[in-house]
Amino acid sequence: MSTAPSTETGESQEPVTAPRPRPAVTLRPLVLRLHFYAGLLVAPFLLVAALTGLLYAASFQAEKIVYADELTVPVGDRKLPVSEQVAAARKAHPEGTISAVRVSPEDNATTRVLLSGVPGVDDTHTLAVFVDPYTAEVRGALEQYGSTGALPLRTWIDEFHRDLRLGENGRLYSELAASWLWVIAGGGLALWFGRRRTQRKLRGTSGRRRTLGLHGTAGAWAAAGLFFLSATGLTWSTYAGANVETLRTSLGQATPAISATLGDHAAHGGGGASSGKAAEGDLDKILAAARAEGLGDPVEIVPPADASSGYVVQQIQRSWPTKQDAVAVDPATHEVTDTVRFADYPVLAKLSRWGIDAHTGVLFGLVNQLALMALALSLILLILSGYRMWWQRGRTSAFGRPIPRGAWQQVPPLILVPAMAAVAVLGYFVPLLGIPLAAFIVVDIVLGEIAYRRGRRTYAQ
Repeated sequence: MSTAPSTETGESQEPVTAPRPRPAVTLRPLVLRLHFYAGLLVAPFLLVAALTGLLYAASFQAEKIVYADELTVPVGDRKLPVSEQVAAARKAHPEGTISAVRVSPEDNATTRVLLSGVPGVDDTHTLAVFVDPYTAEVRGALEQYGSTGALPLRTWIDEFHRDLRLGENGRLYSELAASWLWVIAGGGLALWFGRRRTQRKLRGTSGRRRTLGLHGTAGAWAAAGLFFLSATGLTWSTYAGANVETLRTSLGQATPAISATLGDHAAHGGGGASSGKAAEGDLDKILAAARAEGLGDPVEIVPPADASSGYVVQQIQRSWPTKQDAVAVDPATHEVTDTVRFADYPVLAKLSRWGIDAHTGVLFGLVNQLALMALALSLILLILSGYRMWWQRGRTSAFGRPIPRGAWQQVPPLILVPAMAAVAVLGYFVPLLGIPLAAFIVVDIVLGEIAYRRGRRTYAQ
């Protein structure tokens, strides 16, 4: 019979210590658990955002078809003065007050006269009266929303995408989705590249492994776009957006604003025109003054807010190349009193403008919209395949077997403490990330402690 070799050799034995696992190895279970539960709980919000975002990206082209009669006209010989076009619009629609005039930007495009305070029109919307610039014929009137001039179809989809048409409280859904999208995408990307190359293959696989391969491959390709959508979506969200704006202002990177206050110019006699009449007869001279400063189409003329203010003429082209120059014009002398050039915007103001415009699909036109639709479809595929993996992961009656708890306890303190500090700072600036994450950690710890105590009692019995 064989016996174990004796250890009593008279020589001291040094204890054998296992090598410390690499940080990536200790972090993987934690990232996996966070990716799993964040994806599981936030995915419904992301799915709604992806579906409505897909519709919104397609709505730009649909709008051109649905409202073709209002938006386009046959090209004539000569465009009439803007003042005549506005007079025709006011004759057809004397209600409300003029809030802006969007001059026909192309040969076959109508002029939009925007009216605010119109009965039956939402306070946040305007009534856009469409005028043929060659004949002054009124082609129709539709509600308009936002700086991109969204008409009813796109407005409805935009509001559903932004807040589920529930108002300010509804915006929390989209901010929650944007706050967690980059976390889920980043975690999935880390898990995907952490797998061995042979485990990433789709060919020759089936079942959950094939779903996992499809999910990971699609996520890896779409990750950059998802990071972009998350970052740009947060820039104009309720809470994170306000923090971003505060940070930009403190760094001197806020978007410059045109000053329409006349000051000494108000003493020229005319002063500012009333907002009700909007000095319609002066619009052509106001526009000519702006043209002399280099403001090409498309432009919007905003009437004075009060008697001490002048007109503001601003470019409204969000597509590339961006045209966002603006001038203020004294209505009495037609002199330019202030100028803001997009070229002089701070770097972060430019990046914010381009980021938002790319997020909304206007920066690069149709190409931009097709890219957004592809990203939305990718996100929908990722969500559905993620839920499918959850289904396939179940064992007999244990549907959706969860990831083991306590992964964070395996992370070395030198990594865990700085990581938690970074999460705390980030959670302060992005509260709809920080608050749910803190709640998740607390619940996870409490449930783990309950399970541990139950296990001890069972063992003791």
